[in-house]
Amino acid sequence: MNSITEISQIDLAPVSLASSSNGRTSGKNWKATKTATDGVKSKSWNDRMEKTKKEHAIKKLQAEMREEKQAELTRKREVTLERKKAAEERRRIEEEKAKVTFMINTLAIHANLRSQMGQRKAARLRRKAGRSKKING
Repeated sequence: MNSITEISQIDLAPVSLASSSNGRTSGKNWKATKTATDGVKSKSWNDRMEKTKKEHAIKKLQAEMREEKQAELTRKREVTLERKKAAEERRRIEEEKAKVTFMINTLAIHANLRSQMGQRKAARLRRKAGRSKKING
């Protein structure tokens, strides 16, 4: 029974009133006096600088990796573009070759019609047919 009476006496202990900066007391004894918060400095300057250096190194590495990836994509695009250009050039040369072959065949077939076509026109067509180095050489 003694322990119960001791607990009740502790609970009934008077609460002191909080005093204000002017010395007055309000009736609000549940409010504590306000004080400035202590500054929290968890890490030293050197620790923070080390962390910053690591972050900069990581960002630099990420930027390099992005640049490498972009360079690889650009290189692939260039290779594809070169292949397309080469294929287009081959196709164009083949068309020219076919056109010249057709003209030569036409000239050979119509060699007997030279008088109708005219000697000058036939010579001009022959010269025109043999003009391209890509086709003949």
